[in-house]
Amino acid sequence: MSWTRKILLILGFLSTLAAIALITVAVTQNQPLPKNTKYGIVLDAGSSHTNLYVYEWPAEKENDTGVVQQVEVCKVEGPGISGYSHDTENAGHSLVQCLRQAQGVIPSKQHQETPVYLGATAGMRLLSLENKNAADKVLSSVEKTLRSAPFSFQGARIISGQEEGAYGWITINYLLGNFKQSGWTKLLHSLKSVSETSGALDLGGASTQITFVSDESPSESPENLLYFRLYGKDYRVYTHSFLCYGKDQALQQKLARDLQSTEGNSILDPCFHQGYQRTINISDLFKNPCTSVGKKQFPFSQLYVMGEGNYEKCRRSIQNLFNKTSCPYSSCSFNGIYLPPLQGDFGAFSAFYFVMNFLNLTNDNPFALDKVASAVQSFCARPWHEVKQAYHQIKEKYLSEYCFSGAYILSLLENGYEFNKENWQRIHFLGKIGSSDAGWTLGYMLNLTNMIPAEEPAAPPLSHGSYVGLMVLCSLVLVSVLVLAWLLFHKPKCLQKGIV
Repeated sequence: MSWTRKILLILGFLSTLAAIALITVAVTQNQPLPKNTKYGIVLDAGSSHTNLYVYEWPAEKENDTGVVQQVEVCKVEGPGISGYSHDTENAGHSLVQCLRQAQGVIPSKQHQETPVYLGATAGMRLLSLENKNAADKVLSSVEKTLRSAPFSFQGARIISGQEEGAYGWITINYLLGNFKQSGWTKLLHSLKSVSETSGALDLGGASTQITFVSDESPSESPENLLYFRLYGKDYRVYTHSFLCYGKDQALQQKLARDLQSTEGNSILDPCFHQGYQRTINISDLFKNPCTSVGKKQFPFSQLYVMGEGNYEKCRRSIQNLFNKTSCPYSSCSFNGIYLPPLQGDFGAFSAFYFVMNFLNLTNDNPFALDKVASAVQSFCARPWHEVKQAYHQIKEKYLSEYCFSGAYILSLLENGYEFNKENWQRIHFLGKIGSSDAGWTLGYMLNLTNMIPAEEPAAPPLSHGSYVGLMVLCSLVLVSVLVLAWLLFHKPKCLQKGIV
């Protein structure tokens, strides 16, 4: 009996040792690796304002594209940088407050390694056409401020309309999970595309972009195609940017047309609420390339606008902005620009979202086209004093233009891009997807992170092969001990006779 007890003690000791070894190896091998986060800053210098975005991503890449997400946004006070054409030094100074905010978000030890980029869009494109010297001075002022910040300055430039459209398309498909990626399923939106990816519709103050994957081959207009390789897959993307067709410049175009077709210095405008009045300097109306073509001399310096609040007349007036008379291709959007057949679902963001959200037309279940038109019509029909009282917290300039903007969005999508009642509900108006704003800046950051070398990932204590081998060995020891223990307590008869 003493011999049996010794065997049991040894077996118990070995069992305990094997169990401890298994637990130790498993805990050591599977403990979280040190978090290695990198940061990047992108400034979106739009026509009406500038936003600063801070992004973060793990230094270890997935399929050569960083898993980037937005962690901070700061709206720069004042106009867009193109608004400083006569005060260029203050263009850079306007960014200081938001750069300080970014410094508080990013750990100080990582400031010097954090890249900062500025992309200027249609407002600066127009300024560059109007006065290249002023545009260069604005960019120089902005660069000087960004270089003085504690970050790694990587560039401040005017991005093309094609880039703006393409990076917006990358952003929404990345956030909707349409590209191959892991660990982001919680960010999936209700938007599910019929095709593999979703199209992108972007509306700013000075330009608008339409971008989607087109299966049509060969293309009738190769200059509107871009090619991307993302997450190991190739994409052929149609994109076009319409300069001067952002909502602010479209209104300027409409007012300039109305003025040139009238004899006096006052107009009754159906796109403003009844009872609304606005005075516009003629010089301001014709100051940029969107309206300067065909400008004529006027015997007065100001235009007086009085609101009429008539949706149907407003739509007819806006429709004149889209030239649909000639198309050198099999199909066009407007102004003779090729547009392949629309495919799949579309995410509409920026001003598309802001205007429709104000009009309560951005629910998860898309509204039918006639319901949207009816809502805009009802809003436009409300007298100005009633609207002003109901939305007293909104600045008068913005509030007064929602009627025009709503009608313009419908005209652009329906008359410009040929959406109709059958495919209208494929348009989803997007503000944020997960924690990130829908817009071109995240796509820009995704592209730029490909040029940031990824550090070697922090390695587990054992290689995968060694880990598996050690686990198998410990398991075998534990099983062997249990088998021996069982044999001792349940001796076969032959063994019992031998012992006797």
